[in-house]
Amino acid sequence: MGERKNKSGRPDWDRLYEIASVQEGHFTTVQAAEAGYSPQLLAKYIKGGRITRIRRGVYRFVHYPAGDHEDLLVIWLWAERAGVFSHQSALMLHGLSDVMPAKAYLSLPISWKQRRLRVPKGLVLHFAELEKDDRAWVGSVPVTSVARSLSDCAEARVAPEFVRDAFEEAADRGLIVRHSLPEVVSFLKLFFQVSHSPSGPRFLAVSDGAQKTKQ
Repeated sequence: MGERKNKSGRPDWDRLYEIASVQEGHFTTVQAAEAGYSPQLLAKYIKGGRITRIRRGVYRFVHYPAGDHEDLLVIWLWAERAGVFSHQSALMLHGLSDVMPAKAYLSLPISWKQRRLRVPKGLVLHFAELEKDDRAWVGSVPVTSVARSLSDCAEARVAPEFVRDAFEEAADRGLIVRHSLPEVVSFLKLFFQVSHSPSGPRFLAVSDGAQKTKQ
């Protein structure tokens, strides 16, 4: 999302609200500065009850309607909007899993590996360079595409039942072609019996040779 800077340098409440409106009512210290608001001025509005501080560097309009993914939005802003939710988080956001992951999964550019990060509790970081086709949006939250999310989960050896259910749901909804993700198919063949169909492999009961995976 592009930013239109406040050239006058004067506080522009409408501009700040415009920024926050596409982020479920949230904004960062940097974005506030672009709208002409210093940390001292933000402190004044916090005291006046118009905004609240969510975590270091992230704020929210107090009376903005509650959003669907505010917890993830705050994480994304913590990561300076450089991250993309991936793995189990992405599959959940795409509506391909009924299971709410115990943690949030965020992929950051490889260059972020060099940073000394104070990672928020409950957040798991991955590092990868994502192509344009690997990215999507669910509401105000950036996510990896369905195909990329499934491939990432297979590579990370996520619980096979979780990956199978998401794979089958995505294929049935026409979001992927079964033959198009050979690395996911190879992973699932380790754990499930295969039923061949014109559209590609379907994965049924757990096989006897199941191997240990990450839960």
